Amino acid sequence: MPALMLKLPTPVAESWDWQLAAACRDADPTVFFHPDNERGEPRKSRIREAKRICRRCSVRARCLNYALEARERHGTWGGYTEDERRTLHRQSAQYERDRAS
Repeated sequence: MPALMLKLPTPVAESWDWQLAAACRDADPTVFFHPDNERGEPRKSRIREAKRICRRCSVRARCLNYALEARERHGTWGGYTEDERRTLHRQSAQYERDRAS
């Protein structure tokens, strides 16, 4: 079986400068990444806080685009959780299939 190929952004400083303007830059990273076995209200509350920070971020779209292109598997990026990004990938794949037919 062939290895899964990931397309990561180029490692050029200009490609990452957007992170300097990120609203999460000074936030506690545990807000964006869940601990093992986190469930229920603690998880919902943490996600709400992460999304609140993302809503006021000037580079939110670039962050989400990075996460989608890099297929980030963990954390809240650009205001979207892991599950929400998987849904976006599925919808995008379905759109491409529909377009091709």
